[in-house]
Amino acid sequence: MKFLKAFGQFWYDFVIGDDWKIAAAVVLALVVLFVAMTAGVFGDTGLTLLGGALVVAAFSISLAIDVRPKR
Repeated sequence: MKFLKAFGQFWYDFVIGDDWKIAAAVVLALVVLFVAMTAGVFGDTGLTLLGGALVVAAFSISLAIDVRPKR
């Protein structure tokens, strides 16, 4: 049981890390990409560019939230 707890903690720290917002944004980007892929909206190149743009936008939004001045 101790091994399972340590294994779960490792994966939580590896995936979530210090900022849960980035992990949630990556999951959301993957869901959007999956929906776009199953709907046949874009080809391979379009999906690659869309995925990259979604991850960069999500990281930028997360960074802007984290560096804004506290009130």
